[in-house]
Amino acid sequence: MYAIIKNGGKQYKVQEGDYLDLDKLDASPKDKITVEEVLAVNNGELTIGTPFVKGAKVELEVVSHGKDKKVIIYKKRRRKDSKLKKGFRREHTRVKVTKIA
Repeated sequence: MYAIIKNGGKQYKVQEGDYLDLDKLDASPKDKITVEEVLAVNNGELTIGTPFVKGAKVELEVVSHGKDKKVIIYKKRRRKDSKLKKGFRREHTRVKVTKIA
């Protein structure tokens, strides 16, 4: 059984017991979160929503918060002899899928 959920403008395929890194959420570890934006559910037969499946929920449990690896943004301009170097680390919340209903 799997479901496709929408969170933060992205879509994720989830199964029970999976761990996901979502955009940072305002929740402390061991909190329960319910996602009701379920785009599709497959439990033997595929049910696709328009745009969401009615009555479908995915329950998540917050495990931890953290940051991704640093991504270097480097821009070099050829003629003006100037360059720009920046780094970016996305903050994320690690969650565990506990139940698909």
